[in-house]
Amino acid sequence: MQKTMINQQRLWQSLMDMGEIGGTEKGGVCRLALTDLDKQARDLFVQWCKDAGCTIRIDKMGNIFAHRAGLDDSLPPVVMGSHLDTQPTGGKFDGIYGVLAGLEVIRTLNDKGMETRAPIEASVWTNEEGSRFPPAMVASGVFAGVFELDYGLSRADLDGKTMGQELERIGYNGPDDVGGRPFKAFFEAHIEQGPILEDEKKQIGVVTDAQGQRWYEITLTGQESHAGPTPMSRRRDALVGAARLIDQVNKIGLAHQPNACATVGLLQVFPNSRNVIPGQVFFTVDFRHPDADVLAKMDQALRETADSVTTELGLEMAFEQIWYSPPVPFDTDCVALVRQAATDFGYSHRDIVSGAGHDACYISRVAPTAMVFVPCENGISHNEAENATPEDLAAGCNVLFQAVVERANS
Repeated sequence: MQKTMINQQRLWQSLMDMGEIGGTEKGGVCRLALTDLDKQARDLFVQWCKDAGCTIRIDKMGNIFAHRAGLDDSLPPVVMGSHLDTQPTGGKFDGIYGVLAGLEVIRTLNDKGMETRAPIEASVWTNEEGSRFPPAMVASGVFAGVFELDYGLSRADLDGKTMGQELERIGYNGPDDVGGRPFKAFFEAHIEQGPILEDEKKQIGVVTDAQGQRWYEITLTGQESHAGPTPMSRRRDALVGAARLIDQVNKIGLAHQPNACATVGLLQVFPNSRNVIPGQVFFTVDFRHPDADVLAKMDQALRETADSVTTELGLEMAFEQIWYSPPVPFDTDCVALVRQAATDFGYSHRDIVSGAGHDACYISRVAPTAMVFVPCENGISHNEAENATPEDLAAGCNVLFQAVVERANS
């Protein structure tokens, strides 16, 4: 197939325009799921897709599908996409690049007057980050049958607002059923969110697998008491227990190298007063590894050390694994299309395992799936300093274009 190049400047400008919605003083983006800012971004994406001649479908989880008809529109579509929501201190490229790369593929097809045998869709998946409504990838999980619809709609933020309530408030509680329709394939373009491609001077990452993840919520309860009169020997300090466990989380990650990651990212101390011994601490744990057996060993180590710490300090513990996403092997045929496209364009590339979770991980359960990675500066993501070059983003979109069109015409 003759190589078709997307419009690099248009893709970049679309990313910059979208980045203004929720833009921060440090150059990043704060656009949490189902906020007013998320609605603004959704409205803009929908308008751009309509301008490109697409029809729009929205399901009950707020997932958006922009449909470009194929020569045989009865065939299942080849779908591209990612997410619009960000972390509280997020960047301009995580998630939204995959959404707008999908739109750019459609715009380029229009520019060239090209038709595809199967229809093509650009998609937005609700609450991929899980920052406001844990766990992550809720809506793609409902689509793939991992979660029930009622579970997805009932996920609540720290203020008790549910996804269902917020979808209704912003007008994106669509009429369509979630899932139950076939995809010919699903492709997601994304920044790597790590340093490997940049360090090895590779322009394209051909994603073969994604790491498994386990998320936990732990609450340790001791007893609040005055910081002055209470002897050290009489204390039941929940924060001391949390500190010991947090240190052990880090050691568990280090003990299962080279691929393990272990993180405590959220900590809440009660009553959070400088002269009161903390009586309760809530915190989260995030474990990742590409091998399910190793991930299970990390789980066992965490449970054992949690029991030991709480017993020693006389604390009560509520321990819950709130999410498990097993390691994901992507479809070999779709991966091969990505690899071949990178080769045809002459881009330097390597196979890579995703260290992060993506909507593609759940969609892979119901459709042949692959991902395209491009480098990000210093491997930084989930940070306002997140950055990528227009040239690398265009290269990833060129690869996406060829792989998607090949699949749609096969």
